[in-house]
Amino acid sequence: MKQYVLIGIVVWAMLTVTASAQFKAENLGGGAGYGRTFSRTDQDGDNAGGSYFRAFLRHSFSDHFEGEIGAGIAAQLEGENYQTTTHPLDVRLLYRPFIRENWSPYLYAGVGALWYKINKLPSNPSKGIDTKAWTGVVPVGLGLQFKLSDNTSLELTGGYHYSFNDDLDGVVAAANDAFFNFRAGLTMTGFNWNADPDGDGLTNRQEKKLGTKMKVADTDGDGLNDGDEVNKYQTNPLLADSDNDELNDREEVMVHKTNPNKADSDDDGLTDKQEVVTYATNPLKADTDEDGLSDRDELMTYKSDPLNRDMDNDGLSDGAEVLENKTDFSKADTDGDNLTDGDEVMKYGTDPLNPDTDNGTVTDGEEVARGTNPLAKEDDVVLEVKEVGAKIVLEGIEFETGKADITPQSEEILQKVLATLKAYPDMVVEIRGYTDNTGNRNFNYTLSQRRADAVKHYLVQHGVDASRIRSKGYGPENPIATNATREGRARNRRIEFVRVK
Repeated sequence: MKQYVLIGIVVWAMLTVTASAQFKAENLGGGAGYGRTFSRTDQDGDNAGGSYFRAFLRHSFSDHFEGEIGAGIAAQLEGENYQTTTHPLDVRLLYRPFIRENWSPYLYAGVGALWYKINKLPSNPSKGIDTKAWTGVVPVGLGLQFKLSDNTSLELTGGYHYSFNDDLDGVVAAANDAFFNFRAGLTMTGFNWNADPDGDGLTNRQEKKLGTKMKVADTDGDGLNDGDEVNKYQTNPLLADSDNDELNDREEVMVHKTNPNKADSDDDGLTDKQEVVTYATNPLKADTDEDGLSDRDELMTYKSDPLNRDMDNDGLSDGAEVLENKTDFSKADTDGDNLTDGDEVMKYGTDPLNPDTDNGTVTDGEEVARGTNPLAKEDDVVLEVKEVGAKIVLEGIEFETGKADITPQSEEILQKVLATLKAYPDMVVEIRGYTDNTGNRNFNYTLSQRRADAVKHYLVQHGVDASRIRSKGYGPENPIATNATREGRARNRRIEFVRVK
């Protein structure tokens, strides 16, 4: 008996060393264990048992099925009247219904051969029996495996060996002989393809298929473990920068929230790295400043600032200037009329590309400043009396002969006077009436006053505040031409417009 135990220990030690050093093929392993047998033979009281040592090689076909070939050494069957040594050889199919991280159960069944030798016959042996021979055997049972390390497991098994003859106990009766066996041992694998030694969430089998390092959690050194790259982010665990945009995968995922599989996350024509490092734009927004122009167009085409929605602060976005109004986004007043492009477009409705929208000879800015309509050219022409003290003869104002009634022919010049007063709302003027020197002098003074009053009345009726207009008749004073001729006298009969404030 002792020599069998010694042989078993030696075989187990050799198998352990071999497994650690040589089991390099995928899914190959082996083990050995020691236990007890309990006979089920024809001899009454045959409930005693003996030692049982078994070694095996095992191959995994999948996560649930494995094949095994093994040999038992000196499996002793002992009863009250006999003692038999057996050496079973068999192949088995193992089925694992489920696998946990550190343990798994399995069922097994197989077929094999058993060599036996009856060392001690019972007192009533059957005639013609073989005391040593081969016979068939069917092993069935179950096991439980506990993980000790990536390559080593503790294995507990219990099973039943059914032989194909009835000679094992030296007595032939109604049923074939059999025995139970219970065993504890170690199972070794030279390489555990289902293990995850680097804790990255990928098994060795998966890492081999991917080409990643089995003992390094982050093969490409990008800050993401291989399991997360494969299962969570779908990035390449072999490339620190999966999309080749010069930002590593971790920076994209953890810091910038960009797509690590897409070099240009927002499809604006700039790589994520250019946006983050070079231009400080938002790699998740194609138009960082929301001005209607993509970041790339601003930088490469228009040379505008992708971080400033309105570069010239004129109230129009750069996109509105470039795409809609065709104005200069770098100049607040594209046409130089002293109105910003924004005010022209949104406030006054004028053309920001034309300094005089109504083509009336006065710029839009000047019209707005003086209160005339930059969209109507008829109010553009005004009298040139911008300075205090300036005066002008209102050529074209005519009256009925000897009367203060304004004739219709005077309308055009009166409209210019009216436009002038509206253009300069702070202006105060004096309307001066003059006559020639013919006739009664007192009558001429009275007539000149009445005519000046008539002009003032017209202007007040058309919306000018009366406090802004003085009227005075000067009669024949201050002639501007000789009274000796008809033409001279006609020129002296006049209305003057004088700015006094």
